[in-house]
Amino acid sequence: MSGHGHGANVAHKKGVNDAKRGKIFSVISKEITVAARSGGGDPNFNIRLRTCLEKARYANMPIDNVTRAIQKGTGEIPGISYEEIVYEGYGPSGVGIIVEVTTDNKNRSAGEVRSTFTKHGGSMAGAGAVSFNFQHKGQILIEKSKIVEDKLMELVLNAGADDLKTFDSYYEVLTTPNAYAGVADALSKAQVVADSSEVAWLPTTTIPLSEEDKTKLKTLMDALEELDDVQYVWSNMEE
Repeated sequence: MSGHGHGANVAHKKGVNDAKRGKIFSVISKEITVAARSGGGDPNFNIRLRTCLEKARYANMPIDNVTRAIQKGTGEIPGISYEEIVYEGYGPSGVGIIVEVTTDNKNRSAGEVRSTFTKHGGSMAGAGAVSFNFQHKGQILIEKSKIVEDKLMELVLNAGADDLKTFDSYYEVLTTPNAYAGVADALSKAQVVADSSEVAWLPTTTIPLSEEDKTKLKTLMDALEELDDVQYVWSNMEE
């Protein structure tokens, strides 16, 4: 259950490393609202919400923002009804790109995503055209200094994880999407703070790019991430 890699194809995504804190809060707020809508506003009975609240805590998101997001999900505050959508497309040299969106207007989102692909030399694709090159997995990255491997392995496998991989400076925990929240919750209860924790699209095959095309791909993905409705963006570029 150990492996070797170069960052485990970590998603090119918004998160705690993104300098734009306002965008971070917007992403987490939507996740909290969707989680509260689907499973209720009490984190004691809603593991997905509890996991989102951990993200909010790591990002130092103001408690007022968190409370409003929950209340929008439960209907206590009139709010927007969000829909989660996955778009697929191509970048330079045919590299696959997956875009996760949480939106209140799928027509607007589709138009903005399509326009951004086109503007930056990419193209939209139909459902399944790209995603077969990816696995939809819960992915949790933890610095090795935080916990010994045997203890982590016992913890995550008992919580329902599929695999634990060990790299030079970090562990990668992999789960099914359905098991992700339970594993993330078990780590939180054990006070093991993850450095990255998402349900991600992880490439099973990668495409090598020239330095020029890597620059073009980064520009395209950055532009997609700037869109208000976009939550996360992944590609299968070879690192």
